[in-house]
Amino acid sequence: MRAYTVSPLREDLPFGVRIGGLTRELLEGKALRDEIDRLFVEHGMIVFEDVEQSDEIQLALSSCFGPLKEHPVKGVARVDGARLPGVIEIRSRRGRGIVEVDGRQLSHWLPWHFDHCYNDELNRAGVLRSVERVEEGGITGFLDGKALYDTFPKDLLERIEGRDIVYRLETQYDDLRFGRPARYRTIEPKPMPAGFEEQVAAMPRAIHPAVWTRPTGEKVLHVSAYMAQGIAGDETPEGCALLEDVCQEINRLAAACSYHHKWRPTDMVIWDNLRMLHCVSGNDPDQERLMYRTTIAGDYGLGRWETAPREAANVDAMA
Repeated sequence: MRAYTVSPLREDLPFGVRIGGLTRELLEGKALRDEIDRLFVEHGMIVFEDVEQSDEIQLALSSCFGPLKEHPVKGVARVDGARLPGVIEIRSRRGRGIVEVDGRQLSHWLPWHFDHCYNDELNRAGVLRSVERVEEGGITGFLDGKALYDTFPKDLLERIEGRDIVYRLETQYDDLRFGRPARYRTIEPKPMPAGFEEQVAAMPRAIHPAVWTRPTGEKVLHVSAYMAQGIAGDETPEGCALLEDVCQEINRLAAACSYHHKWRPTDMVIWDNLRMLHCVSGNDPDQERLMYRTTIAGDYGLGRWETAPREAANVDAMA
């Protein structure tokens, strides 16, 4: 009898598994590490339950899936970079970065997106754990791009498949051009780290396909509303209307293709950034939330810069 458990994420979902009972000692075994990686490739995300909450076990779990990658934005807070390379801090501070969605004010709300869309190189995955939780909200949603492709309206899919999407590093809520909720406005802009605007100015726009085919043969609809600028070669009113239709349809279908995780102190989650989209529900602006994330290196090789970077050395350091 094995010392850990594996079960479906939810019986009605075509993606995701739960793994319970892992320890640092168990994670030293190569056969187990290989099995965890196999489950990840097959299912797209894993919720690790009842695991020790420590930096060391987060790094041990992360190493099952490949080497860590530094976050491409230098201004993002690191967690003891000398001891924990690749671990970043995602903090929602009181009274900052507030948006109103459907009449409710929320801090650290994020729409459906994939990470590092603004870069020519993506990353294989992220591993997330909750360090400080909020009483309500703070829920992370995960949406399967395979399921999206299979359920998307065929006429709309035919119009977007084969098209590329242009992305730019824009994090303010007012910069959200596509897929906005019907009732939406910015209350308080996000604080920006020192040097952020200069770094953004040095980066060209990035381009990624709206649909791509995995090595295993399945097609994935992979469009991030967050930071999207338009359709490459068609940033016209007609092209923007098409991208808006796609993003709003993703919002509509999310109810049937997504999983929303309410964090517990003993959880860690990994998701396939090349397959899944994710979002954050936001939380009461008077409460603080802190997450630690590691980023797993790996790319699908389909992204590119729109133009050559103006400061190649700096961009190479970010990639």
